[in-house]
Amino acid sequence: MMIRTAGPSDIPHIVAIEQIPEFRSYIGVWTADEHRRALADPDTEYFVACEDGTVEAFAILQGIRSEHHSIHLKRIAVRTPNRGLGRVVLEYAMSRVFQHYCAHRFWLDVFETNVRARRVYEAYGFHYDGVLREAILRDGEYHTLALMSLLDREYTARQQPGSITVTSALRS
Repeated sequence: MMIRTAGPSDIPHIVAIEQIPEFRSYIGVWTADEHRRALADPDTEYFVACEDGTVEAFAILQGIRSEHHSIHLKRIAVRTPNRGLGRVVLEYAMSRVFQHYCAHRFWLDVFETNVRARRVYEAYGFHYDGVLREAILRDGEYHTLALMSLLDREYTARQQPGSITVTSALRS
């Protein structure tokens, strides 16, 4: 498994992952053009996790130039769940946010009904900050988002002596 910065040639793979039908109630969906614009934004970073040359997961960070040192995990998605790849990508994102960008705060919003993802974020030290009630309209129905965040001191405290620090490409 290797994690690397995404480029324009990765956009069709990212769009394909987003469009997996069972993900519709858990992640947002953008067009290829929306991804191209976001990828070109200097305040945004995309990265992909590849296995045997195939994009298996991706994540989008926004606000990497924030004067407030607050970076948003816009999206994280894995082609095939239950393999632990989402956790690897999340750890990589946390490393980028706190070790590379020296952010103070890493935050995200997640569908309140996505209990599994919320539990993963909590296991990695994210705190529940509040809700955006009925913030997303999808298929004629409004959905509430939970806001969660992790501060730099919380990230540092969860690092245990002897743990591996991810700083660039990850390989196994």
